Amino acid sequence: MTEPYRQTTRGIRVSVRAFFLEDQSRPEAGQYVWAYKVTIENQGRETVQLVRRTWHITDARGRTQHVHGAGVVGEQPTLEPGESFEYTSGTPLGTPSGFMTGLYHMVVSDSGEAFDVAIPTFSLDSPHQAGGVH
Repeated sequence: MTEPYRQTTRGIRVSVRAFFLEDQSRPEAGQYVWAYKVTIENQGRETVQLVRRTWHITDARGRTQHVHGAGVVGEQPTLEPGESFEYTSGTPLGTPSGFMTGLYHMVVSDSGEAFDVAIPTFSLDSPHQAGGVH
């Protein structure tokens, strides 16, 4: 299994692994689907809550879709120091490769201070492409 993409911002480590979903994709129709598994670990000293997300999803033609929303997978998890939260989601593309990046918008529970946590840029590679984006 490949190593996850990882990035740490202000003691919050985000790890991502992407998986091509052959059974949900239809290459002959230009439909390619991926799942991605995210682990968010609070390695800091403050309790934080993930309140919003921003994704930038770019296909192999350079077209970027911007996705904004509350929390992740219907939740706004609160993470105490040492805790982690894991979820799986997915995205379709009209090309056999692309990449994703984004931000989690967090709040420190005690003070209400808002800050952003970077989601590492990760590639979406399928066996239907000429070469990987990464």
